[in-house]
Amino acid sequence: MASHKPLRTRTSIAAGQATAWLSRRVGFGGGMIGGRVALKLDPHALRRLGRDRTVLLVSGTNGKTTTTLMLATALGGAGEVASNSDGANMPDGLLAALVATPHAPCAVLEVDESYLPWVAAQVDPAVVVLLNLSRDQLDRVGEVRATEREIRAAIGALPFTSTVANCDDVLITSAAADAAHPVWVGTGGHWHEDAGSCPRCGGAIRHHDDGWACRCGLARPSPSWSVAGDRLVDPLGRGVDLGLRLPGTANRANAALAIAAASCAGVPPELAAARIREISDIGGRYRVVRRQRHSVRLMLAKNPAGWGATIPILAEDTPVVIAVNAREADGRDTSWLWDVPFERLRGKQVVATGERCADLAVRLRYAEVAHRVHRDPVCAVDSLQGGEIELVANYTAFRDLVGRLPA
Repeated sequence: MASHKPLRTRTSIAAGQATAWLSRRVGFGGGMIGGRVALKLDPHALRRLGRDRTVLLVSGTNGKTTTTLMLATALGGAGEVASNSDGANMPDGLLAALVATPHAPCAVLEVDESYLPWVAAQVDPAVVVLLNLSRDQLDRVGEVRATEREIRAAIGALPFTSTVANCDDVLITSAAADAAHPVWVGTGGHWHEDAGSCPRCGGAIRHHDDGWACRCGLARPSPSWSVAGDRLVDPLGRGVDLGLRLPGTANRANAALAIAAASCAGVPPELAAARIREISDIGGRYRVVRRQRHSVRLMLAKNPAGWGATIPILAEDTPVVIAVNAREADGRDTSWLWDVPFERLRGKQVVATGERCADLAVRLRYAEVAHRVHRDPVCAVDSLQGGEIELVANYTAFRDLVGRLPA
């Protein structure tokens, strides 16, 4: 495939691969640096590398990495799949994934929601998967409704793309309502805190047993696919057993969207589900590690919606260590902590940790959650009595813990 590209693109690919190899050799990892170098040498490299492939994009606030892995796994039987499975979801990370596998006929790419309009215009995707939209990194991304409007315009400009969208999310439905080929998936999502009013007219969103609606006409579409307990009902009314090894309703929603997207690419739902069932670890998420006398389950929750999905799957009578950082990749603004329903942790043994443990401790105090404070999360684990522990961290805190608590 690469031999058909212009000399500048072939040179940029070679330079990117060499840089990534050297970066790995010296211990810095090869993630985004290869893509960054390639883009610097050829600003059109993403368009050219995506041109001859079937490209599927996955975007939204929560669940991108999980759904991308699920979809890439579902498609894997058809041949090599290029994918940014490390979660590097900005343009240089996407290009790095394509540079690493220049001959793969299919690419499944996780895309940061703020970059989705630009990336979609570059690669002309066969499928776009839209998961959800909620507040996240307000200092970088900005107000979520502005993101919805930008995605809406981008989707409307894709005449040949199938848009697989979560119709239980008001903002996603608005963004995908003008899609040329919408595929609606009922996920059973229950996070409504970011869409109390209509993104089209500002009117109140009314929720009822059959979904939601606004007086302007924007309403929950009738889904082609829908989650019913541990089964996914396909457009023909057939049930597909999910049987995931990953916990929680959020992961069932991710799997439903991945299976629907795989079906758009020609993979039968039963086969896609069977492949997805084998996944038990998403870059360390849900991994259980041994730490001296402790058994520690690692989980990621980076914003209010993520916490809303995480709290229900915390084991009862198990201590909870919470680690919060506020680096650039997390967003410097920690005001999101006040929208997390930490009140549900009352009665649990809780330890506030991380670089912003003081901010977290203030929030827990107002939530009337008894807690201790220990800046270092690993030392916090060691300070607890032996047994099982739930360790929930936001993005950079989680990334650091995966390195410090190997499987």
